[in-house]
Amino acid sequence: MSEFSNTPIVPPSTAPGLAGWFRVWMKAVTKPNEQTFIDITEHPDAQPKTAYIWIFLVGTLSTIVTGLIQAILVAAGVSSQLGVQGAGSSVGVSIFATICASPIAGGISVLFFALGIAIVQWIAKLFGGTGTYDKLVYAVAAISVPFSLVSMFLVPLSVVPYLNICTGLISFGLSIYVIYLQITAVKAVNRFGWGAAAGSVLLPGFVIAFVCGCLVVVTLMLLGPMIGNVFSGINQSLQMAP
Repeated sequence: MSEFSNTPIVPPSTAPGLAGWFRVWMKAVTKPNEQTFIDITEHPDAQPKTAYIWIFLVGTLSTIVTGLIQAILVAAGVSSQLGVQGAGSSVGVSIFATICASPIAGGISVLFFALGIAIVQWIAKLFGGTGTYDKLVYAVAAISVPFSLVSMFLVPLSVVPYLNICTGLISFGLSIYVIYLQITAVKAVNRFGWGAAAGSVLLPGFVIAFVCGCLVVVTLMLLGPMIGNVFSGINQSLQMAP
C-alpha cells in the first residue's frame, strides 16, 4: 500500500463554469495518479450535485450528437447499416425524436451513474475503505465525462464499413484506460490497496454477468421442453409432407 500525504495539496480555486469544469476533467484524465484524485476530491467545489450536472449534460448532449450523426449517415446513404430505410422525412422525424428524448436520456444517465457509484463505494467499505460516496462520485464523474464526449462521436461512426475497425480499437483502448483511472480514483478516495480498489470496481460487473448468465441458464432450462416440442412438431410436419 502506497503512502499518502497527511496534508493533501488542495488546488487553487478553479475558474467558474465550463472553464473550471474542463480543467478538472483534463487533470483527471491526463495525470493518472492517486494524488490527482486526492487533490480533486479535497477541493471545496467537489460536490455530488456538480457531478450529477456533468453526467446529465453529457448524457443529453451525447444523445443529441449521436442522433444527428446517425441522421446524417442515413441522409448520406448509409441506411442499410443503421437499419433505417430512406432519408427525407425519416431523418427529420429522427432528429425531432432525438432532441425530445435527450433530456430523458440525461436523467436516466444520472440515475444509473449514481447507483453504480453507490454500489462501488459500498463494496469499497466492505474492503475497509475510508472514503465517501460524495468524493467518489465527483472523482469518477471527472473521469467519465471527457471519455463520454469522445465516445459520442465514435459510436455512430462504428456503423461505417472499415472505419468501424479503427473506432473499435480506439474504444477498446479508451475503455481499458478508463477502468485504470477508476481503480486509481477508488484507491485514492478510500486509502487502501490496489487489490481492494480493483475488486471494488470490477466485482459489480462480474456479479451482474454471473446473475445474467444464471438467468439465461434457468430460462433455457424452463423453456427447453417447450422448444423441444416445437422442433418435434416441425420435424413431424416435414416428415408427413408429400
